[in-house]
Amino acid sequence: MPATLDLHRLAMPLVRPFRTSKGEETVRDVLVARFCDSDGIVGWGESAADAEPIYFPEYIDGVRLTIERVLLPLLSPLAAAGPLTVGRVRAAMSGVPGNQLARGLIETAVLDAELRRHELPFVDWLGSASRPIRVGVSVGIPGDLDTLLSWVAGYLEDGYRRVKLKIAPGWDLAPVRAVREAFGDDLPLQVDANQAYTAADIPLLTRLDAYGLLLIEQPFARHDLVAHAALAARRGTPVCLDESVLSLDDAMTAIRLGAADVVNIKPSRVGGYLTSRQIHDVCLANGVPVFCGGTLETAVGRAANLALATLPGFTLPGDISATSRYYAADIGRAFELDADGCLAPPTGPGFGVEVDAAAIEEFGIESVRHEVG
Repeated sequence: MPATLDLHRLAMPLVRPFRTSKGEETVRDVLVARFCDSDGIVGWGESAADAEPIYFPEYIDGVRLTIERVLLPLLSPLAAAGPLTVGRVRAAMSGVPGNQLARGLIETAVLDAELRRHELPFVDWLGSASRPIRVGVSVGIPGDLDTLLSWVAGYLEDGYRRVKLKIAPGWDLAPVRAVREAFGDDLPLQVDANQAYTAADIPLLTRLDAYGLLLIEQPFARHDLVAHAALAARRGTPVCLDESVLSLDDAMTAIRLGAADVVNIKPSRVGGYLTSRQIHDVCLANGVPVFCGGTLETAVGRAANLALATLPGFTLPGDISATSRYYAADIGRAFELDADGCLAPPTGPGFGVEVDAAAIEEFGIESVRHEVG
């Protein structure tokens, strides 16, 4: 039978509105892919694309169009030679510039299927060892400081050991100060600006040094590595890059320029888990710590991210979080914190998640099937 790729667009209600400097979400608009190879083995992938190009240049409709018109025609000839493998798929798509979210979605679904074919857990394929993963929580921008403090208190009661505050111009020094005063200097605390500032704000951002932050994430525009390097050169609060790193080349350039003390690796954003592994290895070799970022993933992305975070360079708590942080119901198994504030990677073949077809139907707003071959 021919291999197939199903693209499912889902509307996943969030348990709490999630607001950043870029806007607010109450429902996560998410694209997942189901790849079924010619022997009937199924693999799943998840995209970080949004409905509009807010955080990334790509967006859901564009990802779908790129897959349909550009990537699948490249893969169809390969299907005649037997089951698609991630290596062959990656090579076939390598000539397509950019489009990391589109390429990564296909690559990830094929990887899951290939690992399931060989009954190989993702952690084992990475050459890592399964271990509990320390995770943090990302706190959106509320309407006032009292609400912020109540949210943080609740997350600490839930067991989170590290807190990341979203910040924006006009919502930066005061919330950081309030959290520090309320919960003490021992709380691992960091901030994320999602590109909301400019180089002219460096004097303002240096005032955050007084609060002993783990890092400040992506304060400036994605392309402005010079401003990030200038802030990092002060040797105050470590500077972390997120949206600036769309590829292995981006990571290497940022390290060479001194623009990244830390790198947030988001697999979907960089084109999948093979590139994520390469970025991890380069950062590890250069003494740059990494953590696994989050984009409000469903069970599919959460499971794969947990496995990736078992690699040795992931020394900082990730933004993976428990399922209940975002969703009351998911499309697969729920991941919840243990007593030490950790999440455990799945142990089954592939990414180790069995997707609930009924949940895909419940949350689905559009599905399209494509034959591959």
